[in-house]
Amino acid sequence: MQKEINISVSPKQAADEKQLSRIVASQLRMKEERVRGIVIRRRSVDARRRDIRINLGILAFVDEEPKPLKPDEKIYPDVSKAASVIIVGAGPAGLFAGLRLIELGMKPVILERGKSVSERKRDIAAIHRNQQVDPDSNYGFGEGGAGTFSDGKLYTRSKKRGDVNRILEILHFHGAQDDILIDAHPHIGTNVLPRVVTAMRKTIVEAGGEVHFHSRVTDITVQNGKATGVKLADGRTLSGKAVILATGHSARDVYQMLHDKHLTIEGKPFAMGVRVEHPQELIDSIQYHGRPRGEFLPAATYSFVEQVEQRGVYSFCMCPGGVIVPAATAPGELVVNGMSPSGRGGRFANSGIVVEIRLEDIPKNYKRFEQLAGLHFQSDLEQKCFRQANRSQLAPAQRLDDFVKGRLSFDLPETSYRPGIQSSPMHEWLPGLIRQKLQKGFAQIGRKANGFLTNNAVIMGVESRTSSPVRIPRDKISLEHVQVSRLFPCGEGAGYAGGIVSSAIDGERCAEAVVKVCGTSSGV
Repeated sequence: MQKEINISVSPKQAADEKQLSRIVASQLRMKEERVRGIVIRRRSVDARRRDIRINLGILAFVDEEPKPLKPDEKIYPDVSKAASVIIVGAGPAGLFAGLRLIELGMKPVILERGKSVSERKRDIAAIHRNQQVDPDSNYGFGEGGAGTFSDGKLYTRSKKRGDVNRILEILHFHGAQDDILIDAHPHIGTNVLPRVVTAMRKTIVEAGGEVHFHSRVTDITVQNGKATGVKLADGRTLSGKAVILATGHSARDVYQMLHDKHLTIEGKPFAMGVRVEHPQELIDSIQYHGRPRGEFLPAATYSFVEQVEQRGVYSFCMCPGGVIVPAATAPGELVVNGMSPSGRGGRFANSGIVVEIRLEDIPKNYKRFEQLAGLHFQSDLEQKCFRQANRSQLAPAQRLDDFVKGRLSFDLPETSYRPGIQSSPMHEWLPGLIRQKLQKGFAQIGRKANGFLTNNAVIMGVESRTSSPVRIPRDKISLEHVQVSRLFPCGEGAGYAGGIVSSAIDGERCAEAVVKVCGTSSGV
């Protein structure tokens, strides 16, 4: 028989299967030999007290041999002759929309402005080596979207556990590690994500779908109030039963195109700030109550949310054992972001610390841009940062305590950011609505996490791509654009998701909505 049991053990015990079997047998009040095997179903770290515990949900096999528990293998039908749906963007929303359409009997035609993962790696290397940014192939654009070269966090606040588990199982089926199915805060890692994304594309193509790279969409064709296809930068026009717009939060030209076509879009709150980097050893000490991490605990993470003058100041995309990377998507701007490999074994920990920006906070001189005011405010700060960096990707930086106290840093600590950093008075040139709240927010965090506010940490700018400053409104039931039928705004770029899993869930929802609206009859 099989029995479910929850236990709390030390990190060392959690790493020893024999000890776990003994503990499970004791909890079940039976002889140890009756427990023939165990499978960990859930795992989380509880570091709230000095006695750090690992909470485990275990399936015990009692008086029977253990069976490996794996999600069912997935079989995707041939949709090569089915009705086509245009999907703009090959990020999580676009890829999962494509897979779900195949399951439902429709043919996805995915258009990605950037390149495949293998080609994209060369363009990203050029940013580090030559500080050259290809506007169609970078950390933000290309196969897999912005998430491909990231920590690959799979945590979401979605309450629909079934949907979340389904997304994790699909990622696992395409090569993600077993741990994502059991960890409370799963992640894949930048070294694993590219091959997962490649495997997803292979599934789509083998099932008869299409994935086209170097295919930047410049217009949406609309006839009688209905989206019928798209136009590409190379002059081609493609048609389909519907268009799923899953471009990600950095596709500014798409927002501008919609605005120019007088299609409804909305400004929405977003956040900007800086990225802060500490030695991982210091974060471990803070989070693990002064004790060394040792071999049985993972690299420590943190999450901070503060309120400063009625605005949130919070950590974003925390990357333990990770590196900071140049994430600009066009020449003439400087943006930073973070990522971690699957093992999170690096010497540094980094996170965005950002300030909530509401529509009423945007300076009045941006009002002329109407719904794109926030986008232009965001873009101008990135260009300002580039100028502060002497028109390079050498990020402006400042020691953390110096920033809070308004002092120039005359030297800087070692950093993971490979293009390099240069000392800059960020306390002078960051906009006041961001600077002042960051300074107070860091001070508040320092009072809660002793040791966090230190000159052994460095901040660099700017962290600006936390979410889209624009929402593309859609009907709550049909998920179609409020003005154009058969146009489905989707994922993070449309303002309906905030990460890999939530984007994937929204991609699947939009695929299901397409089938409800259009049916699956063969044809275009």
